[in-house]
Formats: sequence, structure tokens, C-alpha cells
Amino acid sequence: MKKYIGLLVCFCLSFGLHAQGLIGAWERYSTSEHVKVKHVIIYTDDYYVLTAFNASTGEFVSTTGGRWELEGDNMTEHIEFDSSNSDRVGTTISYSVSITDSKLKHIESNTTFTQIDNGTPGALQGAWLMSGRVKDGTVQSRDTTGPRKTMKILSGTRFQWIAFNTETKEFKGTGGGTYTTNNGKYTENIAFFSKDNSKVGLSLSFNFELIDGNWHHSGKSSKGDPIHEVWSIRD
Repeated sequence: MKKYIGLLVCFCLSFGLHAQGLIGAWERYSTSEHVKVKHVIIYTDDYYVLTAFNASTGEFVSTTGGRWELEGDNMTEHIEFDSSNSDRVGTTISYSVSITDSKLKHIESNTTFTQIDNGTPGALQGAWLMSGRVKDGTVQSRDTTGPRKTMKILSGTRFQWIAFNTETKEFKGTGGGTYTTNNGKYTENIAFFSKDNSKVGLSLSFNFELIDGNWHHSGKSSKGDPIHEVWSIRD
């Protein structure tokens, strides 16, 4: 009996370490019609996003994501948004993966991603939902339980926001790139932006503060409008 319990504990630890090894950001490159395309996956504890964009110009190609689970080598994805095929929203897919030496391989498609970061330094690493705005010093809360969501996923060095509706299966927009946090400043360097490719290359700096576990994010948007947003960790 003790031997069985020991084996079970070892298996659970192995599973936890295997799943934990996915946390962070991964990338690979492909070529489509002579265009080099960059593919980036960000994994947090429960959520992921996979995005493709032109490696040279930043022109947006596609994005998909939702919840993920890993059991042994079997990856299961619960699709919440897909900019290329809305019919996939609400479906679940499974496939085999292997993780070795900072390489993530999708077995069936024979594609391999290289790890960019492991979730560090990542002061804001995780999946967040926009839960409110501050106006005239008062927080105006926003329901995060409905089908309409604006989510931001951050690894140690990469960020991406996505607006979507799981009920209507609509994809509203996305943008992302790299980020840093330093002395209360959160800076985004935009690598792709689905609505306006002219925003690619911009660096936007904001004040940030964690208050009662919520991320307060203030400054000016990519349009130059003043903003003060509140983000809450997604369960």
C-alpha cells in the first residue's frame, strides 16, 4: 500500500511539473505565400492564447484561445474565441504534446515551439478580466461573469488582450507584444493590433498598481484618450 501511495504521489508531482513547464510564452515561425509568420502561445495556469502575425510588419493573421488542461501528454483545449473560424467557439479539442529542453511539440501537426519565457519576471503574469473603470475617483464595476469579456493574458515578457463574446461567438479585437514593469510603470510594446496595423511599433507606458489583488491601470490609450481601468484575475 505504501509503495502504491508513493507511486501515486510521484505521478501527481510529475504531472504538476509537466503542466507547470508550459507556463510562459512560446514561439515558432512558418512561411505562407513567401511571408514569414510568427506564432506565439501564452500559457497561464488555466488559460492560453495562440496568435499568428507577420514577423516583419506585425500585420495580424489570427488568434484563438480559451482554457487548457494537460493530463500526461494529452492537451485539451476549450475554445472561447477564434478569429478565423467562429464555429470552433464552444468546442473542445485534444492532441498529444511533448515538452523537452525548452521545446514544445504538437505531435499530430509536427510543429515545434521554442520557449521565450517561463512566466518570469512577470509582475503581472496571469489571465485578467477587465472588471471596471475609475471615473471621478469612483470605481464603476463591470460584470465579468457574462459572455462578453475583455481578457488580458501576460507571461513573464509577453502580453495580449482579447475582446470576445462566448455566446454569440464574436471576436471583437486583439493586440499584443512585449511588456515590462518597472517602478510602478507598465510599458507595452505593440507587435500586432488587429484593428489598426499603424499601431504596430508603438510603446505605451501606464501607471500600474495592485490594490486588493486588482490591477489598476491608468494612462492614455493607443488613441490618446485618458483611461483608468481595473482588471481582476480570472478564476
